Amino acid sequence: MSTNTENNSSWPELRTGPIITGAALFGAGALIALAGLAVGSTHLFAATRRWIREMEVPPSEQARIKWAQAKTAAAAGTAAWHNGASASQGART
Repeated sequence: MSTNTENNSSWPELRTGPIITGAALFGAGALIALAGLAVGSTHLFAATRRWIREMEVPPSEQARIKWAQAKTAAAAGTAAWHNGASASQGART
């Protein structure tokens, strides 16, 4: 009876062959996925650089123009607000 209790274990009995095969397939799949990511991202970056080179106004210059327009609009709004406030006060007196 003591041999019966020694054979009963709380852990399942595993074979190493399928586990090693699964790990190898997982590693191969990860390498293939990384290769696909490298090829796709390389193409995406090259297409983006080509698209930017073909633009009439580069994005950096466009950002500079928009920033200058925003500063001018903010200054004009501030000036109008200040002038409107002083003009309405002058009209009351």
